[in-house]
Amino acid sequence: MKTVKAVIRPEKLEDVKAALEEKGYFAMTVTEVKGRGAQKGICLQYRGKQIKVDMIPKTEIEMVVGDEDVRPIIEIVRKSARTGKFGDGKIFVYPVEIVAAIRNDDEIVSE
Repeated sequence: MKTVKAVIRPEKLEDVKAALEEKGYFAMTVTEVKGRGAQKGICLQYRGKQIKVDMIPKTEIEMVVGDEDVRPIIEIVRKSARTGKFGDGKIFVYPVEIVAAIRNDDEIVSE
């Protein structure tokens, strides 16, 4: 099992969510986050003055899936979140050792 974590533009969330659902991937955790990467922030105009904003609002989608689902999910997120501009985001994949249910004693141990 793996955790797939995608950090994307907030305005692309609905596109990504719809694309994932279309392929049968429904379970996800979505969090509003802030961050910056190669773009090192942006400059905005506010009341006639330029203001540097170095922590950009982003949306983080986290999913725990089987190993075989990682590549399809990466491709779905890339296709549906891409604008071709700096700040489109990143996808991270981490191993998961155990998934333990809270409601009951069910556990899935990754091999």
